[in-house]
Parts: sequence; C-alpha cells; structure tokens
Amino acid sequence: MALSFQDLRLSSSLLSSLHELGYETPTPIQAESIPVLLDGRDISAQAQTGTGKTAAFALPILSRIELAKKEPQAIIITPTRELAIQVAEAFQSYAKHLKGFHVAPIYGGQDYQVQLRALKRGVHVVVGTPGRVMDHFRRGSLSAQTVKTVVLDEADEMLKMGFIDDVEWILQQIPHEHQTALFSATMPSSIQTIAKRYLNDPERIQIKPTTQNVGTIEQSYISLARNQKMDVLTRYLEIENVTAAIIFASTKNCSQEVADKLLARGYGAAALNGDMNQSMREKVIGQIKKGSIDIIVATDVAARGIDVDRITHVINYDIPYDAESYVHRIGRTGRAGRAGKALMFVTSRERYLLKDIERSIKQKIQQIEPPTIAEMKEKRTEALTEKVINIIAKSKKLGPYQQLVLDIMAKSNDEPVDIAAAVMYLMEQANPMPTEEIQAAKPEFERKHRGKPKRFRGKPSGGRSESRSRPSGGRSEGRGKRSFKDSKDGYGGKRKTFKSNAPKGRAKSRSRAN
Repeated sequence: MALSFQDLRLSSSLLSSLHELGYETPTPIQAESIPVLLDGRDISAQAQTGTGKTAAFALPILSRIELAKKEPQAIIITPTRELAIQVAEAFQSYAKHLKGFHVAPIYGGQDYQVQLRALKRGVHVVVGTPGRVMDHFRRGSLSAQTVKTVVLDEADEMLKMGFIDDVEWILQQIPHEHQTALFSATMPSSIQTIAKRYLNDPERIQIKPTTQNVGTIEQSYISLARNQKMDVLTRYLEIENVTAAIIFASTKNCSQEVADKLLARGYGAAALNGDMNQSMREKVIGQIKKGSIDIIVATDVAARGIDVDRITHVINYDIPYDAESYVHRIGRTGRAGRAGKALMFVTSRERYLLKDIERSIKQKIQQIEPPTIAEMKEKRTEALTEKVINIIAKSKKLGPYQQLVLDIMAKSNDEPVDIAAAVMYLMEQANPMPTEEIQAAKPEFERKHRGKPKRFRGKPSGGRSESRSRPSGGRSEGRGKRSFKDSKDGYGGKRKTFKSNAPKGRAKSRSRAN
C-alpha cells in the first residue's frame, strides 16, 4: 500500500497546503527523505530534478521552523537564480497556512537593496546562489548563528558551474551543530568528497531515474533572446492549428504576466499557479476542458495532475531545468497515442540545459526558425478565406450587409470586389501584420567571439547561469583568497576591506534532532 503524506508525520497546516496544491501521494524521494530529515539526520540523496526533491527537503524544514524567531533557520544553496526563485516560491506555497512565515531568495543580478530589506525584516529560510550567499555573509547582512539546516540542491550542477569552492566556503562558516542535506542527480567523486567532509553519518538515498516514452510527440525548439519570447509566442500560436495549449512558465508572476498579455492580444487564456486556491485551479481546468478557454499558462507546481484530452500543444516559455521536468511537461499532450507538439524557447545562456535534456531523453530536438511574416500572411489568408466561404454557405443573416454593399456601390460607383477588399483592409488594420522578421538568436559565446581565436576548450559561456562579473555593488569574485577592495558599497558609504583565509580543515556538521 502506497504511503500518504499523513503517514509522514507532517503538520495539519502543511497537509492542507499539499491538498490544495493537488499533491496526493509522496514521490519516492519524498517518502524516503522526509522521515529522515524530520528526525534531524543528514542525508545524501541521488535523484533527478523533477522527482519532487524540493518538497522532500522543504516540508521537513517547515515542520521544524520556529515562526516566533524571525532569523534564518535554513539555508538552501542552488546553482542558478532561476532555481532559487522556484524553490523560494515552492516554500511559500507549502507554507501558505503558516502565519508569519517568510522566505527570501538572494541571487546575483538582483538589486542588493531588495535583498537587504527582506533580510532586515526577518526571514526563516534563505534560498540563494553561492556567490550572493557568500557576499551577504561577508557583508554581515546574513548570519549563520541561528541556522539549523543547510541544503545543497543540484550539487552536481554547482560542480559543473565551478561553484564547489564557494559551497565549501559557505559550509565552513557554519561550524556549529546543524543538519546538512545534499541532493544531486549524479555523484561524481568531488561531490562524494563534499559529502564525506561535511555530512555526519548521512542516510544514503538513491532514486533510479525513469524515462517516459515521448515518441508520439513532435518536439522542437526556437533559439531566441529573452525579450523576443512574447512576440514569437503569439506568432507561433497564429500559424499553428492549436486546439488547446499549456504554456509553462518558471514563476507565478511570469505565468500571470504571459496570460494577461495573451488576453490583451485576443486569446482565451488563464494563469494557473501556486497563488490560486484549489477551487480556482479546478475552475480554470474546467474551462479548458469545456473549451471556454484554449490556453493555460502554468507553473510546474500548479500543473500537477492536469489531464485534458484536447491539449494539442505544450509550449515551454521558460526551459525546464532537467529532463524529468521536460518529459513531465510535454506528456500533457499526445495523450492516448494522439499526436501532439511540444515547443521550447531556448536563450543562448540556456543551451547547456537543452543539451542535458537531449542526452537524457536520448533524442535530438529539432531546431525551428521563428515564424516569418510570409507564413503569418499565408495563414491569415487561409483562415479568412475559410471563414468567408463558411459564412456565405451557412449564414442566413447576410441580408442587411448585402444591402449595405449595394448602398455603397450606389454612392461611390465602386465594384463589389473593391468594397470587399476595403473590408478586408479594415480587418487587417485592427490586427496589423508585423513589419520585421525575428531572427533566431545565436549562442552568446559565438556572438561575442566571432572571428577571434579560441583560447580555451570546454563548455560555452552560456553554461553559467549565475554571473561572475562584478555587480553594481562592486563585488570582485575570484578563486583562492577572496577580498573586497572597492571603496564604495551599494549604500553610498565606505566599504570595509574583508579578507578570508578560511581554514582548510574538515568542519564536519553534527546532526541535531529537534
């Protein structure tokens, strides 16, 4: 008999949130990890992203949070800013019935003042990328004194992106007793070394990856710049024969923004995200099943359990972070052996994620060009021709309009074909054709270094999601000894010079059960 979330000793408030989010039974990684983490023990877990790892560590952390203490009690380290945002949103969704709970995502590229205000107000959980977490530790805006749990999420990705030294530095700042959880899709030797050095007698968990059959789904991607996404999306929806579609966005704010923009462009669309309660979610799903809307813009968390036969297209507006999530998303179309299409938008910095997905599904995903103006004109002409023919053949209410054409002919001596053309022109003016083509974006590395000799081999610069360049606050980040030498900080005042010569000894954490 399968375990339920009630069997995992979770609080009633968390169980209510899970029920409203549509979670029914725990995934294997959740079933194995949650009891161990609730007992305060360390874990080293190997499982693919998309298997429910976020809930596996978030739910035990929330179960042990002391809401009265508005101090960081858990730090989650993620390799990318996008994942940091996603994990923080998941925490907020799970904690919707925990009054006064606060989580803060901190990552490179966001204004320091936003993060400093959030930390000053008081937070229970911090989710951040390595470089920015280090920065806040050095500034003194983030303290490790009250931290009870540290989670390393996607440890192998942090290794690939060169953050392992940073992760070790962060762990060395928390010498007191605490719980450490390490999650990784693979376990290379360097990750195993981290586990031996910083985890105390961890429970080892391994979930074997599963790959679903996506052979009936026509898969493609478009390479573009981030600011081209909405234009390309609307052009694609215009030239494709879309019965119904799910568009996946990485955040709830993005899902609402995309849905609003589609509505403004005349599409029947609705957002589906973690901010919506169960009744609202069911209402939206009911609308697309009945055909009163044709497009749902959803986040991964909110899209759990959607099963709508009429969905012909899945569009990844934001690329998923792993193959498991990708397969789960596109599995919403091509149901019961039907044909389906899956499109993915890929920016130059996300090409390494595309390659990871292709390797995992053992299949090459076809690149297609953004829809052209010629294709849009052809599609509009076909659609308009079909509409006119159907109206003439079936409608019995054309009498007043025929009289109107006769009146215009009498006043202007124009031919019927000219009048019909003028009506077509007026219709086009209401929805004008774009004037510029959209060019497929080339990889960032290729653009920056075209014509220059190669100086190194390895992954392109697009493989790094967290910028290592100096932010406006003046941070200089390098390897080995680290220092701040800028004279001014983000507050307009003088910045002190910090140097760190962290000891290289093994600072092994010890579990503390609460």
